[in-house]
Amino acid sequence: MTIRLLAAVADPDAARTTTTLLGQVPGTEPATTVADSAALLDTLAALAASGVDDLPEVVLVHEGVGPMPPLDLVREVALRFPAVGVILLSADQGPALYSAAMDAGARGLIGLPPSYEELAPRVRSAAAWACGVRRHLGGSGADAPGGRTGTVVTVSGAKGGVGATVTAVQLALAAQASGRSVALVDMDLQTGDLASYLDVRFRRSIADLAEITDISSRVLADAMFSHPGGLSLLLAPAEGEQGEAVTDRAARQIVTALRARYDVVVIDCGSRLEGASAVAVELADVALLLLTPDVVAVRAAKRTVRLWDRLRVRKPQDVRTVVNRHTRHTEIQPALVERVTGTRAARTVVPAAFKELQAVVDSGRMDELDQRGAIRKALWSLAAEIGVAGAPATPARADRTAHRLPRRSERRAIGAGGGS
Repeated sequence: MTIRLLAAVADPDAARTTTTLLGQVPGTEPATTVADSAALLDTLAALAASGVDDLPEVVLVHEGVGPMPPLDLVREVALRFPAVGVILLSADQGPALYSAAMDAGARGLIGLPPSYEELAPRVRSAAAWACGVRRHLGGSGADAPGGRTGTVVTVSGAKGGVGATVTAVQLALAAQASGRSVALVDMDLQTGDLASYLDVRFRRSIADLAEITDISSRVLADAMFSHPGGLSLLLAPAEGEQGEAVTDRAARQIVTALRARYDVVVIDCGSRLEGASAVAVELADVALLLLTPDVVAVRAAKRTVRLWDRLRVRKPQDVRTVVNRHTRHTEIQPALVERVTGTRAARTVVPAAFKELQAVVDSGRMDELDQRGAIRKALWSLAAEIGVAGAPATPARADRTAHRLPRRSERRAIGAGGGS
């Protein structure tokens, strides 16, 4: 049996050393190392899409990998790809770290610098365990689990008031109407308004999950609010200061638990970058960034995308911008947004039709938005475009002018404020 290996090592010298040692183990096939946690998870997800048998038998996580803490990365791989044996490489081999690594789901702990005598038996042991799990799961086939189950979509605003919450609600409703189980999460921890938009009174919030290390189905269900329309809501705390309890690690565990239990998870991240919302954007399958077609909002979107890139939260090309409140005569078009921000603009644009929204916003009945209205049609078309809902009968498309080339004066106006 050939043992396929994938290592996540940030330091080039350590990567070369690890690859050389792995290549000396008989019957192994080391792949090119990846340099960070995002690359590792993306690689595994791409392989899992083809079936569990395409995943490597063993993944090695170096203690210096980032930006995700190594133990959290071990836990994430173990939860999302249970048929993969994970080994942690660390200079600390004390009992405390060993226990924490085992609790996170690692199949072994190897000291740094690694030695062949220690590496070879650990790799074989982890590979034998992974093969046993795959036999138990039935090997390859459509029914074999491939890791992640649900699709996570984050909705962020380039600045306040651009329509992130309205968009998140309608995306969730569109996904639910397509027969999927949906969780709608308010990750705008201090100023979230999701409860107001749906007129719900609640006692429990996302803060109640912050201190729980093992979020079971029952614990998660206790924290969720069941909306009469069928959505499962995880709401921001009523007192904004309680949101500080939701740390990066807690947010990672919450998103992972939701992904494992729902077909679609839609997360309203608001317009402020906090630790929890940054984790959500990093883990998302689809990261949407809402903006309005004005210079201030486009500059804000540019700042946000650059900030995510600097903090290694998400690369610009992996962000999808959505233009809200679009009109036929809007000078700033999606093509200009793409060029300025370096992102991909959604084909669907959301028209400016606040009169359709005013009554449902004021009454807290966002789930009763007129299905014949232009805004609902556009947002449900957006849900189909990103793959969380079936295609509507009359998809809303951009105006004929939506993707025209930007004028030179427009590029200068927006670029003048984009120095951040």
